[in-house]
Amino acid sequence: MLKSLNVLLVILFVIVGQLVPTLATAAKADRTVRLRLLETTDLHMFLANYDYYQTKQDDKVGLVKTATLIKQARDEVKNSMLFDNGDEIQGNPLGDYVAKVKGLKKGEVQPIYRAFNLLGYDATTVGNHEFNYGLDFLNETLNDAKMPVVNANVYKAGTEKPYFEPYVILKKTVVDDRGKKHTIKVGVIGFVTPQIMEWDKGNLEGKVETKSIVESAKKYVPIMKKKGADIIVALAHTGISAEPYQPGMENAAYYLTQVNGIDAVFTGHQHNTFPGPVYQNLPNVNLEQGTINGKPVVMAGAFGSHLGLIDLQLQKHRGKWNVVTGKGALRPIVDATGKSIVQTDNKLMNAILPEHEATIKYVSQPVGETTAPIFSYFALVQDDPSVQIVNNAQGAYLMEKLKDPAYSKYAGIPVLSAAAPFKAGGRMGPDYYTDIPAGTLAIKNVADLYLYPNTLQAKLINGAQLKDWLEMSAVQFNQIDPAKSGEQPLINLDFPSFNFDVIDGVQYQIDVTKPAKFDPNGKIINSDSSRIVNLTYLSKPVTADQKFIVATNNYRASSTTFPGVSQGEVILKAPDENRQIITNYIQTNKTINPSADQNWSLAKFKGAATAVFDSSPKAQPYAEKSQNLKYIGPSVGGFAKYSIDLK
Repeated sequence: MLKSLNVLLVILFVIVGQLVPTLATAAKADRTVRLRLLETTDLHMFLANYDYYQTKQDDKVGLVKTATLIKQARDEVKNSMLFDNGDEIQGNPLGDYVAKVKGLKKGEVQPIYRAFNLLGYDATTVGNHEFNYGLDFLNETLNDAKMPVVNANVYKAGTEKPYFEPYVILKKTVVDDRGKKHTIKVGVIGFVTPQIMEWDKGNLEGKVETKSIVESAKKYVPIMKKKGADIIVALAHTGISAEPYQPGMENAAYYLTQVNGIDAVFTGHQHNTFPGPVYQNLPNVNLEQGTINGKPVVMAGAFGSHLGLIDLQLQKHRGKWNVVTGKGALRPIVDATGKSIVQTDNKLMNAILPEHEATIKYVSQPVGETTAPIFSYFALVQDDPSVQIVNNAQGAYLMEKLKDPAYSKYAGIPVLSAAAPFKAGGRMGPDYYTDIPAGTLAIKNVADLYLYPNTLQAKLINGAQLKDWLEMSAVQFNQIDPAKSGEQPLINLDFPSFNFDVIDGVQYQIDVTKPAKFDPNGKIINSDSSRIVNLTYLSKPVTADQKFIVATNNYRASSTTFPGVSQGEVILKAPDENRQIITNYIQTNKTINPSADQNWSLAKFKGAATAVFDSSPKAQPYAEKSQNLKYIGPSVGGFAKYSIDLK
């Protein structure tokens, strides 16, 4: 009997010994949660799959397309959350129509937030372009958001009081792998580039102030943790750069991944894609996993081109949830050939249809005629009609304003005008160019020429400052080595085309065989270099102390970092937008000839090098009519390769 009992006890011990690990494993599995985080960013009012500049359907853009990806991504998992990363309310004619033409009445929901409410976003943040229409319009827009709008680095001027809600801790009910429900506290914090104080100075000065992104994160993340946030998601409207860290830097997302407590970083602003080849050479980047410094990161392009996904695996240990793994990925709305691969969300399209149709009607109104085509295919390599018409309009407007007796002390000072090509391909792809045929000009064409709701300002500068202004613009080019044979890329892809100011009223050449004087951030790197040569006014060399008045926009005039511009004095702040000035110019003249006046060019050199650049395949017919441009063949990403004869 005793022997039988002992045998039974042994058997029970064996069973229990085998069962305990199984129960422990099951208990552990009960505490494993998979949470999918979704991102849109830099939508810029591209809600419909539509090109308002060409007034035709465009399946490469539109939240109505991304919305289908959102639904698919949600259906694949048990737990998901949806966020937007800023630059929402401005960027195309729909945004301008709502803000400037129709207006937004109290209680009326701005179309993009109508879309966000319909799609059930969990939280959003503000981008730099949210401030373009002023704080009153922004506040009226955000009043109707059914989700938190967070930002932690914008403060009420002269105070330590945040202008927005800096962060929010959302209680998210989730289901683990075995079907058990849990509540996880998800902290969401937002950031915007501090440079809004420079770019929208007129709207923001004296009203708000900004602080550094990373320092703001280090301030608030510990507070969020103390208040019980299990995980923290950063909605960071800032780009990715591994340049040495500086407080207040524009593109700080890389360094946010090094802040303890942040578990996932959504980023944007640069209109690039991460994971993507643009960032493959950054240290501690894993493109396969979509991580930087071991943290999952996503940048989902622009205009609704991609949906960003971060998949987190969470486990609970000693009462606390921890991120075990995290992976970032992207889903595009078109395939590699540009063909649409997702259906339109018709429910969302119907929700925005009134403003969409009204915008089409608005932009189709004629304003004048052009005797020549206006295109920007070669705006970065030679004087260009799309920039010329802007400079013509700005110059004429400023000269009329200066006739006022209030400006009599500036009589006799030469008037110049500065403008840059906004649509010049680059990171936005081979279709991102202006191409307006000869004939009728409509409001949509003016909006295509000038994308932003800037206002005109005039800056008083001297000849030395003028030259530095042009030297900074010349950072647009790589240095060409004439002694090396073969093709050499001419365009510096790290330099945005909107910083390539062409200044009309003077004549000059750019010598690309010399190193740039400045880096893309305006810091001197070659103090003795001079790319700007043969700078003249009325055929006479410009002297260092010679005075000029330059028509530009508020974005450029308020810059404290753009060489030359930053030292000048603003003498006029016009109430009129540059875009309206162009419209008025065309309406006054009725018929215009925007052909470029060739006041600038790239200097010729002797050597074996061939300077090449990318543009749209659609530019080929225009290249064939040029004496110094040549189509070479297809290039990467749907672009075409061209050469320019500089010998």
